Amino acid sequence: MKMRNLLLNLGMLAAVSVLAVSCGKLGKSKSKGLPNDGQLHGVSLGTAYSMPKPPGMVYVPQGTFHMGPSDEDISYSFTARNRQISINGFWMDATEITNNEYRQFVWSVRDSIAATILNYKKPGGDGVEIIDQKKAATIKWNDPKILEQLNAMIVTPDNRILGKKELDADKLVYRSETFDYKEASKRENAGKPRSQFIVKKDIKIYPDTLVWIRDFSYSYNEPMSKRYFSHPSFGNYPVVGVSWKQATAFCEWRTNYLNSFLESKKRIAESDFRLPTEAEWEYAARGGRSQAPYPWGGYYLRNKKGCLLANFKPGRGNYPEDGGFYTVRADAYWPNDFGLYNMSGNVAEWTSSLYYEGAYNFQHDMNPDIRWNAKDSDPPRMKRKVIRGGSWKDVGYFLQTGARNYEYQDTSKSYIGFRCVIDLPPTPSKKARK
Repeated sequence: MKMRNLLLNLGMLAAVSVLAVSCGKLGKSKSKGLPNDGQLHGVSLGTAYSMPKPPGMVYVPQGTFHMGPSDEDISYSFTARNRQISINGFWMDATEITNNEYRQFVWSVRDSIAATILNYKKPGGDGVEIIDQKKAATIKWNDPKILEQLNAMIVTPDNRILGKKELDADKLVYRSETFDYKEASKRENAGKPRSQFIVKKDIKIYPDTLVWIRDFSYSYNEPMSKRYFSHPSFGNYPVVGVSWKQATAFCEWRTNYLNSFLESKKRIAESDFRLPTEAEWEYAARGGRSQAPYPWGGYYLRNKKGCLLANFKPGRGNYPEDGGFYTVRADAYWPNDFGLYNMSGNVAEWTSSLYYEGAYNFQHDMNPDIRWNAKDSDPPRMKRKVIRGGSWKDVGYFLQTGARNYEYQDTSKSYIGFRCVIDLPPTPSKKARK
């Protein structure tokens, strides 16, 4: 009997406890912000925010196309086979990166180095000092007193022309710090510390302006070497003289520049800016016209009026016939159906992909890509990167969307530039953003 009464009392006590909880206020937990009702609700990382359209970029929707030559392989190199490929959607710069845009990168690195010398710093996390970017942006580069303090960034007296103090381009070094996802994902590397896959390196980022002279023997191109990157007339022309390493450094800086702003607004960091893969570049260049040899869809380099549709080397070398002797503005000519300018001609463009003759034979048909993070000690063959699109000095064959070529990753040329892509969803409606 006593045991029965004890169980009865315990049951009543439990019922009273449940009743007390159910009759209490079911407000949100102060610590988690979740309803305290014993149910699964999930935990959000932040407020519902979708990044709007990135300035200067257009959305390339997901789709399927036939990658490879759309015409006869006149060189009989057989480095590409036509096959069906599916590509995920992404954002891409509408134009090649211009001198003005790349100059923002150069000046940002310049100001950061100068701020370090001037000790323009502020407390950061974990007791580590960081550069005060606001003070760095106010540095007066025309002030003789400031230049005196920044003497380490100025060319030495024996390298000055007429005694003029100029910035030493070799001192503009970007400190790259990336995580090697490919290496970390290998099964044999499971469980290894994260630090083993962090890649740190210093990259000189100023464009090589001497490419205009080096690329052409017995040719007078000194005016372009002197003025192309330093004169405002060429501000909206595509940047050249940039190696593959420098282009990837620009993408890394652009990512950090964006995410630093988003984090300051307590928003979630976005995807990385990067160079497009070879497959992404070709898909974007075709503009939805899967079997067409050129971005504008036709089989010819002229329209029905006889006007040339891109900047390249027409005929046997009538360079000015298309309207530009060297490069032209990055937004010249008509864009393709995706809204992308100069996917053929003007300057050839770096991609992230390793150039391998038989790559098309074994790549996956979903977002195909083949990469190799070549070290300085690797043989030259492993440093080849795919370039696409043809340039102002190329004949019409290289303007085809399926034509492949390559250059070495540590090489810069007067006819190679680049544009960035970023993996983001399409722009939401104004109502959704609100």
